[in-house]
Amino acid sequence: MLTGEAGESRVALAGLDAVALKPAECDVRRALDLPLDTVTVDYEGREHVPDRETLATLAAEKRVRLTTPVRADGYDPLGDGELLAEIPDEVGRVVVAGHPAYLTDEERGRPVAPRLGAAREAAPDAWVGTEGVERVALAAGGPQYELLSRSTERDVRALRAAGFDGEVLVYAPTVLTDDEDAVLDAVGGYAARRRPVARALPDDADTDAAATGRAREVLSKAVRDYALVGAPETVGERVAALKEAGVDRVVGYPARGVADFSE
Repeated sequence: MLTGEAGESRVALAGLDAVALKPAECDVRRALDLPLDTVTVDYEGREHVPDRETLATLAAEKRVRLTTPVRADGYDPLGDGELLAEIPDEVGRVVVAGHPAYLTDEERGRPVAPRLGAAREAAPDAWVGTEGVERVALAAGGPQYELLSRSTERDVRALRAAGFDGEVLVYAPTVLTDDEDAVLDAVGGYAARRRPVARALPDDADTDAAATGRAREVLSKAVRDYALVGAPETVGERVAALKEAGVDRVVGYPARGVADFSE
């Protein structure tokens, strides 16, 4: 493992508190080799949910949370909840509305608010994903799990000023390098899908390292708004700023692959 001058790992220098892994991209047991105690497992469709044995293996050494979309069959607290019984007792949950890309038309049409409320009653320690349902998530209570955006620091400061004293966590795609081409290859497309960025980009522009001119200028700024990118120390400064604003923990998704966090 590569370390900084004081012997700290790259992830330690970046100040991350947890790692988020996508089971369609990697064997989530690779988290056992990472220097982070907390692991969240994203939902990318029912066919990619790790089995009970895999989750239990992870939970024997790490604090583990599984993302469970409340509109999805298998995790619906007001309908088909058969997959909930497959989650080991030692594995916590992240309850979310569910990304439309991973839901059927029927699942997408299910009301979110009553399902988030029911999921929180069943799992009161669950993190509550706020993406697209911010007010509903806040009403449901519990730790608020935010997606990093250009307004995160301002929004969290306002939340704290209004008296919210619950836990706030932030999820961010993370790229631990200052190589601009590598950054754009990893998260340029992700940033380009944010509405303000999509509006600012020229039509039919490349959104990876091939981007040039105006498109590259827009993307170079946008990836720093919507992701944590740069040398580990640079990312660490951004994480520190988020925590100064009132964020409790930052969860990084290794957008270049798990090896980026294990070097």
